[in-house]
Amino acid sequence: MKKTIVALLAIACFACSQPKKGNPDYKIEFGKVEKRSVFSGGDSLSHWGGSLVKGEDGLYHMFYSRWPKAPGWVWVSHSEIAHAVSDSPFGPFKFKDVALPIRGVEYWDGMCTHNPTVHKFNGKYYLYHMGNTGDGKIVGVPGKHRINWLHRNNQRIGVAVADSPNGPWKRFDEPVLDITHDSLAYDAAVTSNPSVCQMPDGKILMVYKGVSKKRPAPNYGPVVHCVAIGDTPTGPFKKFPDPVFTFPGEHFPAEDPYIWYQEGRFRAVVKRIRHEGKKRLFSLVHYDSEDGIHWNKAKNFEISERIFTWEDGRTQQFTHLERPQVFIENGEPVALLCAADTLDANKVRHSFNVQIPLIITKEYPQK
Repeated sequence: MKKTIVALLAIACFACSQPKKGNPDYKIEFGKVEKRSVFSGGDSLSHWGGSLVKGEDGLYHMFYSRWPKAPGWVWVSHSEIAHAVSDSPFGPFKFKDVALPIRGVEYWDGMCTHNPTVHKFNGKYYLYHMGNTGDGKIVGVPGKHRINWLHRNNQRIGVAVADSPNGPWKRFDEPVLDITHDSLAYDAAVTSNPSVCQMPDGKILMVYKGVSKKRPAPNYGPVVHCVAIGDTPTGPFKKFPDPVFTFPGEHFPAEDPYIWYQEGRFRAVVKRIRHEGKKRLFSLVHYDSEDGIHWNKAKNFEISERIFTWEDGRTQQFTHLERPQVFIENGEPVALLCAADTLDANKVRHSFNVQIPLIITKEYPQK
């Protein structure tokens, strides 16, 4: 009996002597990218912004934006959300169907669906997206188009719901997150580019892009990110007043966050937009938060300057590497889906989706 007590005391003392682990800081790095992880629309389609979920069928389902390539970069008026499948989160992916097609100018998202993010909550699948309506016109000439401001300023956030990633998807007649009808609001002109995750209490946290009307039409601005929380995946969502991912004096500092909750913190990969004179410089950076409402630069803030390394060891910097979407499997981030593109000698833009292996180093605080 005495030996047992002594042994238990020794174990207890050893446990007390060990440093207690808190919520870890993450250092996010990229592994090498395989050729099979590139999903392109070839000569006919521009691909952008993939998001991934695993289905009950054991397949990996990617939802992504696509539009005809010939007219130019006309996503704002001609994008649709399509669906592809693979046996692996790293591809190769094969087109299956169009998940959210055009459905008519009379619908808030009837002429364009774009920038999907897909999630499974409580046994159902939720496909959050940007949608808009408008005249469907290409402004300018093919290859030298200008943005269609009617479509851009009709951007709103919606969600479609299904029992399977194969659909059918139930769409709604109203956005899940509309603009705030107050000329001074941060999202008085546009709500777009949702990112969502489930909070520990079961509520849904959303971080989204808002465009205010403090600057002249049609551009409006500034462009910021805002926070909203819903009791259910389909809302209603309560908006919070303060923007996040901001930098003093900058009117468009960030874009395309992906948020998730892991090991006691909300975490985000965000596209950072820096301005040097008239140049805009893009990179991927890392934020974290204790409550999902107030965000700070993570300890390891910088992730990538639009660079990754191919499996053959060749390193490449892209014109854009953005729309980050983290794919989590068995509780761990395993891949970062990004949209990437290059410009050829004729300044034609070639875009694709890519799945980048993630290397996460966890740094626990010493107490």
